[in-house]
Amino acid sequence: MVFSSMIFLCVFLPVVFVLHQILPGIRAKNAMLLITSLLFYAYGEPVYVLLMMGSAFFNYLTALMIGRRLPAAKQEDGGKENTPTPGNPAAAKGILALCVAGNLLLLIIFKYAGFLVESVNVLTGAAFPVPAIRLPIGISFFTFQAMSYVVDVYRRVTKAQKNFGRVLLYISFFPQLIAGPIVKYHDIAEEIEERHAAPEEIALGIRRFIAGLSKKVLISNTMGLAADTLFAADMGSVNAAVAWIGAVSYMLQIYFDFSGYSDMAIGLGKMFGFHFKENFQYPYISSSIREFWRRWHISLSGWFQEYLYIPLGGNRKGKTRTVINKFIVFLCTGIWHGANVTFLFWGIFHGFFLMLEEFVPVIRSKGGPVKRVLQHIYVLLVVLIGFVFFRADTMTQGALWVREMFTGFRFDSQAMALALGQLTPVYLITLAAALIASCPVVEKLKKWTAFGPFSYGVSLAGLLLCILSLAGGTYNPFIYFRF
Repeated sequence: MVFSSMIFLCVFLPVVFVLHQILPGIRAKNAMLLITSLLFYAYGEPVYVLLMMGSAFFNYLTALMIGRRLPAAKQEDGGKENTPTPGNPAAAKGILALCVAGNLLLLIIFKYAGFLVESVNVLTGAAFPVPAIRLPIGISFFTFQAMSYVVDVYRRVTKAQKNFGRVLLYISFFPQLIAGPIVKYHDIAEEIEERHAAPEEIALGIRRFIAGLSKKVLISNTMGLAADTLFAADMGSVNAAVAWIGAVSYMLQIYFDFSGYSDMAIGLGKMFGFHFKENFQYPYISSSIREFWRRWHISLSGWFQEYLYIPLGGNRKGKTRTVINKFIVFLCTGIWHGANVTFLFWGIFHGFFLMLEEFVPVIRSKGGPVKRVLQHIYVLLVVLIGFVFFRADTMTQGALWVREMFTGFRFDSQAMALALGQLTPVYLITLAAALIASCPVVEKLKKWTAFGPFSYGVSLAGLLLCILSLAGGTYNPFIYFRF
């Protein structure tokens, strides 16, 4: 982990927050946030912080070069229109292509080089040395964020920023640097230049941060311990009970891990005067895979839609082309998550069901209560099976795990001891809390007038439980740090 949880919670965050409150002027606040964000990343990545800064500078320069070559927009001067500067659109487009290629090359070298060489060795029988390059934390997030800034400059969605410090702060800002959500520059450009966090906003931000921390520490970690134990077991001791407990545990672990981190990032942003968009909207209540992806990892889905799906043609060129474009997007989504065949299959798996829903719309069309229940079960099964392969170390393990889920009806003592060993009182209470929190129950509670003040008491209790858990435990991995 970049910062140990207790150091971050008890030292780093309070110090940075107090400094942000007392420093005069936006320039001093931004300088402090930039320095502390770089220190935050350098604590765990003392060398790769230079890589991240180099990536930011490369994208900053290419955005400036593109901005200077774009035709100037028409302006009105005393009722007369000035002739726009013609610029050099072809050169701007070429620089954009160079920028995209450079960013993708960075990902290929640091994230996919070993996988690609291993694949070539397997397919050709060659014996090329496999590079052992350690993956920089959060490289996919800060690379995609930087690319979106340059593309938006080319599209005139935002102007090229001349101040490198502001671009670097946008890319390196510690709340969302290493696990998202992916933030677009134009969404926070004004807040980088001028912002104010009112006491009410700060209070809401703190409450949101604690809610995310509780998701991670109290729910995800408990589910993760069970999932790790079961997926590490020998397949000979896995039956249907083990397989289902492991699959459900991981499905809840990854949701509360990632949505918890997103909640923390959104809450921290509010504490410092920034407003990040929501990244999760209760995806497990979806009634179609299309709806699931409108609710799951919204910033990544939106990124691929805006910067890949629409440029490919979106849904403007007929149903067949639409399906192909969606399949390409989900193929890339799988690849984005990591250099492993299991991630690639996970993306293809979801792409297949999106294609199925496109050609068989009755699957996702609205119906009565019975149909909605069946649709909900369908989505949960697809997502659950997909996450089995996402979690599995190999395709073989994933396939065997799914097979045991539906055919492993043997109840020998070894398998049952493994399964029942996970069903501790803590696990069962956490499981119940996870199932409730996966649904918009809290949103309905907010309608109660007494919920506001009551929620702060719940937040304080949650924070104390998290501190006790962090102080006494060592299991605190964030799944999405490796992406």
